[in-house]
Amino acid sequence: MTRKTVEVSMQGGTDTRPIAMLVQTASQYEATVYIEYDEKHVNAKSIMGMMTLALKNGDKVDVVTEGSDEENAAGEICRYLKGELAAG
Repeated sequence: MTRKTVEVSMQGGTDTRPIAMLVQTASQYEATVYIEYDEKHVNAKSIMGMMTLALKNGDKVDVVTEGSDEENAAGEICRYLKGELAAG
């Protein structure tokens, strides 16, 4: 299992489209990908789950991955959440 803490600073904010792109990014990996925030543990491959987090730029979240490509998945999700990857 890999766990990384990151401060959210997504390009385009945290509206529906950037969250949908985050879900699409997470779905490219075999590993399970969860975002933990404010005592919630949500599957990052679920658009509805991610929307329930109501993330805002400046929030600190934990990215938790487990599986054969967990390191790559965690790194990519963290880069996306930090705004280092374009929202598409």
